[in-house]
Amino acid sequence: MDIGIDMIELSKMRKSIQIPGFIDKVFSKEEIELYKKRKNSIDVLAGRFCAKEAFVKAIGTGVKNFELNEISTLTDESGRPFMVLSKNIIGDKQISVSITHTNEYASAAVVVY
Repeated sequence: MDIGIDMIELSKMRKSIQIPGFIDKVFSKEEIELYKKRKNSIDVLAGRFCAKEAFVKAIGTGVKNFELNEISTLTDESGRPFMVLSKNIIGDKQISVSITHTNEYASAAVVVY
């Protein structure tokens, strides 16, 4: 079992999304749709960014042989987050993800087992 965690200030994410191409390079189409559906709430992107960073820490390879936008953190009907990988990055391992945020920060933890 491998664990990764990450946290970001929402103000930093607000600045980052102003960089041309940042959103498309980092987030999947499904994540961008969710962001728009939730009225461009920055905590949506910040939490998903943290989940991606936590995943990369959990697998221990960094972003190697894949792009961050090939990892999607979506939510089921009850609001529980789950990850979808567009490439077979981790073989037959499972992923658990948890995301939280306050008015100033977003954080995520990922367990790969």
